[in-house]
Amino acid sequence: MAFSGFTDSDFDVFYIPGLEPRMEALIERVRPKLHELGDRLSPALSALCGEEMFPHVAKHARRTINPPNDTWVAWANNKKGYKAHPHFQVGLWPTHLFVQFALIYESPNKAAFGRQLERHWNDIQPLIPAHYVWSLDHMQPEATPHAEMKGDTLDQLIHKLQHVKKSEALCGLHIDRRDPLAADGERLIAEIEHVFETVMPLYRLAYQI
Repeated sequence: MAFSGFTDSDFDVFYIPGLEPRMEALIERVRPKLHELGDRLSPALSALCGEEMFPHVAKHARRTINPPNDTWVAWANNKKGYKAHPHFQVGLWPTHLFVQFALIYESPNKAAFGRQLERHWNDIQPLIPAHYVWSLDHMQPEATPHAEMKGDTLDQLIHKLQHVKKSEALCGLHIDRRDPLAADGERLIAEIEHVFETVMPLYRLAYQI
Protein backbone atom coordinates (compact mmCIF):
# COMPACT_ATOMS: atom_id res chain seq x y z
CA MET A 1 0.00 0.00 0.00
CA ALA A 2 1.40 3.40 -1.01
CA PHE A 3 2.31 5.91 1.68
CA SER A 4 -0.01 8.94 1.53
CA GLY A 5 2.45 11.64 2.63
CA PHE A 6 1.67 14.61 4.90
CA THR A 7 -1.04 17.20 4.24
CA ASP A 8 -2.08 20.52 5.76
CA SER A 9 -4.34 18.75 8.25
CA ASP A 10 -1.32 16.91 9.66
CA PHE A 11 0.74 20.07 10.16
CA ASP A 12 -2.29 21.97 11.49
CA VAL A 13 -2.55 19.55 14.43
CA PHE A 14 0.02 21.72 16.20
CA TYR A 15 -2.28 24.75 16.08
CA ILE A 16 -5.00 22.98 18.09
CA PRO A 17 -5.11 24.51 21.60
CA GLY A 18 -4.97 22.33 24.71
CA LEU A 19 -3.10 19.13 25.51
CA GLU A 20 -5.95 16.64 25.20
CA PRO A 21 -7.49 17.98 21.95
CA ARG A 22 -4.09 18.24 20.29
CA MET A 23 -3.04 14.78 21.40
CA GLU A 24 -6.34 13.31 20.18
CA ALA A 25 -5.81 14.83 16.74
CA LEU A 26 -2.14 13.83 16.69
CA ILE A 27 -2.98 10.22 17.59
CA GLU A 28 -5.76 10.09 15.01
CA ARG A 29 -4.13 11.91 12.07
CA VAL A 30 -0.34 11.82 12.39
CA ARG A 31 0.74 8.89 14.52
CA PRO A 32 -0.52 6.18 12.11
CA LYS A 33 1.62 7.75 9.38
CA LEU A 34 4.66 7.74 11.66
CA HIS A 35 4.13 4.07 12.47
CA GLU A 36 3.81 3.38 8.76
CA LEU A 37 7.06 5.21 8.05
CA GLY A 38 8.74 3.34 10.88
CA ASP A 39 7.81 -0.02 9.40
CA ARG A 40 8.44 0.96 5.76
CA LEU A 41 11.89 2.44 6.31
CA SER A 42 13.32 0.03 8.89
CA PRO A 43 14.53 -2.58 6.36
CA ALA A 44 16.29 -0.04 4.12
CA LEU A 45 17.85 1.75 7.07
CA SER A 46 18.95 -1.54 8.63
CA ALA A 47 20.65 -2.43 5.35
CA LEU A 48 22.40 0.96 5.25
CA CYS A 49 23.59 0.65 8.86
CA GLY A 50 24.56 -3.00 8.63
CA GLU A 51 22.55 -3.79 11.77
CA GLU A 52 18.88 -4.01 12.71
CA MET A 53 17.31 -0.59 13.30
CA PHE A 54 14.16 -0.40 15.39
CA PRO A 55 11.46 2.30 14.98
CA HIS A 56 10.23 4.30 17.98
CA VAL A 57 7.25 6.64 17.60
CA ALA A 58 7.11 9.55 20.05
CA LYS A 59 4.40 9.07 22.68
CA HIS A 60 4.70 12.41 24.53
CA ALA A 61 3.68 10.44 27.62
CA ARG A 62 5.33 12.77 30.14
CA ARG A 63 3.28 15.78 29.10
CA THR A 64 0.61 16.84 31.59
CA ILE A 65 -0.04 20.50 30.68
CA ASN A 66 1.77 21.77 27.58
CA PRO A 67 0.82 20.16 24.25
CA PRO A 68 3.63 18.97 21.97
CA ASN A 69 4.86 21.37 19.29
CA ASP A 70 6.33 18.60 17.14
CA THR A 71 6.32 14.84 16.83
CA TRP A 72 8.46 12.16 15.16
CA VAL A 73 9.51 8.59 14.57
CA ALA A 74 13.10 7.67 15.41
CA TRP A 75 15.20 4.64 14.50
CA ALA A 76 18.03 3.25 16.62
CA ASN A 77 19.91 -0.02 16.96
CA ASN A 78 18.32 -0.53 20.38
CA LYS A 79 14.88 -2.12 20.62
CA LYS A 80 14.07 -0.55 24.00
CA GLY A 81 14.82 3.09 23.21
CA TYR A 82 16.66 5.60 21.07
CA LYS A 83 17.42 8.73 23.09
CA ALA A 84 20.75 7.56 24.51
CA HIS A 85 21.95 6.33 21.11
CA PRO A 86 22.91 7.87 17.76
CA HIS A 87 19.72 7.66 15.71
CA PHE A 88 17.69 8.90 12.76
CA GLN A 89 14.45 10.90 12.87
CA VAL A 90 11.55 11.88 10.64
CA GLY A 91 9.05 14.27 12.12
CA LEU A 92 6.88 17.36 11.87
CA TRP A 93 6.85 20.88 13.20
CA PRO A 94 3.85 23.00 12.18
CA THR A 95 6.02 24.59 9.47
CA HIS A 96 8.05 21.71 8.05
CA LEU A 97 9.13 18.09 8.01
CA PHE A 98 12.56 17.14 9.32
CA VAL A 99 14.65 14.17 8.22
CA GLN A 100 17.90 13.90 10.15
CA PHE A 101 20.65 12.17 12.05
CA ALA A 102 20.48 12.98 15.75
CA LEU A 103 22.66 12.75 18.83
CA ILE A 104 20.65 14.33 21.65
CA TYR A 105 21.37 15.27 25.23
CA GLU A 106 20.66 11.83 26.73
CA SER A 107 23.61 10.35 24.85
CA PRO A 108 26.69 9.79 27.04
CA ASN A 109 29.01 10.06 24.00
CA LYS A 110 28.44 13.66 22.91
CA ALA A 111 31.86 14.89 24.01
CA ALA A 112 33.61 12.05 22.20
CA PHE A 113 31.49 12.70 19.11
CA GLY A 114 32.44 16.38 19.28
CA ARG A 115 36.12 15.44 19.30
CA GLN A 116 35.61 13.11 16.35
CA LEU A 117 33.67 15.76 14.46
CA GLU A 118 36.46 18.28 15.07
CA ARG A 119 39.10 15.78 13.95
CA HIS A 120 37.27 14.67 10.80
CA TRP A 121 35.38 17.83 9.79
CA ASN A 122 37.43 18.32 6.63
CA ASP A 123 36.33 14.84 5.52
CA ILE A 124 32.70 15.25 6.61
CA GLN A 125 32.11 18.79 5.35
CA PRO A 126 32.06 18.05 1.59
CA LEU A 127 29.79 15.01 2.07
CA ILE A 128 26.86 17.06 3.41
CA PRO A 129 24.90 19.15 0.85
CA ALA A 130 24.95 22.91 1.40
CA HIS A 131 21.14 23.11 1.83
CA TYR A 132 21.07 20.52 4.62
CA VAL A 133 20.81 22.03 8.10
CA TRP A 134 22.30 21.65 11.57
CA SER A 135 20.52 22.11 14.88
CA LEU A 136 21.91 22.25 18.42
CA ASP A 137 18.51 21.71 20.10
CA HIS A 138 15.87 19.19 19.02
CA MET A 139 13.22 21.18 20.90
CA GLN A 140 13.59 24.21 18.60
CA PRO A 141 12.56 24.33 14.93
CA GLU A 142 15.32 26.70 13.83
CA ALA A 143 18.46 25.35 12.15
CA THR A 144 21.64 26.56 10.42
CA PRO A 145 22.38 25.69 6.78
CA HIS A 146 25.40 23.43 6.34
CA ALA A 147 26.90 26.09 4.05
CA GLU A 148 27.16 28.36 7.10
CA MET A 149 28.79 25.77 9.37
CA LYS A 150 32.22 27.35 9.53
CA GLY A 151 34.17 29.76 11.69
CA ASP A 152 32.48 30.70 14.96
CA THR A 153 29.32 28.75 14.11
CA LEU A 154 31.23 25.50 13.69
CA ASP A 155 33.40 26.24 16.73
CA GLN A 156 30.25 26.72 18.83
CA LEU A 157 28.85 23.34 17.77
CA ILE A 158 32.08 21.51 18.53
CA HIS A 159 32.65 23.36 21.82
CA LYS A 160 29.12 22.66 23.08
CA LEU A 161 29.32 18.98 22.22
CA GLN A 162 32.55 18.64 24.17
CA HIS A 163 31.74 20.84 27.17
CA VAL A 164 27.98 21.39 27.60
CA LYS A 165 26.03 18.54 29.17
CA LYS A 166 22.73 19.36 27.41
CA SER A 167 24.36 19.82 24.00
CA GLU A 168 22.98 18.13 20.89
CA ALA A 169 23.84 17.68 17.22
CA LEU A 170 21.23 17.10 14.54
CA CYS A 171 21.87 17.23 10.80
CA GLY A 172 19.63 16.60 7.83
CA LEU A 173 16.96 18.07 5.58
CA HIS A 174 14.00 20.34 6.32
CA ILE A 175 11.06 20.11 3.90
CA ASP A 176 8.64 23.03 3.94
CA ARG A 177 5.02 21.98 4.50
CA ARG A 178 4.12 23.75 1.22
CA ASP A 179 6.66 21.73 -0.76
CA PRO A 180 4.74 19.22 -2.93
CA LEU A 181 7.27 16.59 -1.83
CA ALA A 182 5.71 16.49 1.66
CA ALA A 183 2.41 15.18 0.30
CA ASP A 184 3.89 12.90 -2.37
CA GLY A 185 4.22 9.81 -0.20
CA GLU A 186 6.32 7.44 -2.27
CA ARG A 187 8.62 10.19 -3.55
CA LEU A 188 8.98 11.38 0.06
CA ILE A 189 10.04 7.90 1.20
CA ALA A 190 12.67 7.80 -1.54
CA GLU A 191 13.96 11.22 -0.43
CA ILE A 192 14.08 10.13 3.22
CA GLU A 193 16.16 7.10 2.25
CA HIS A 194 18.48 9.39 0.29
CA VAL A 195 18.88 11.74 3.28
CA PHE A 196 19.67 8.84 5.61
CA GLU A 197 22.30 7.60 3.17
CA THR A 198 23.78 11.11 2.91
CA VAL A 199 24.10 11.64 6.69
CA MET A 200 25.28 8.07 7.31
CA PRO A 201 28.92 9.25 7.74
CA LEU A 202 27.79 11.11 10.87
CA TYR A 203 26.16 7.97 12.25
CA ARG A 204 29.32 5.97 11.57
CA LEU A 205 31.45 8.71 13.13
CA ALA A 206 29.33 8.53 16.29
CA TYR A 207 30.34 4.86 16.65
CA GLN A 208 34.05 5.45 16.01
CA ILE A 209 34.52 6.31 19.68
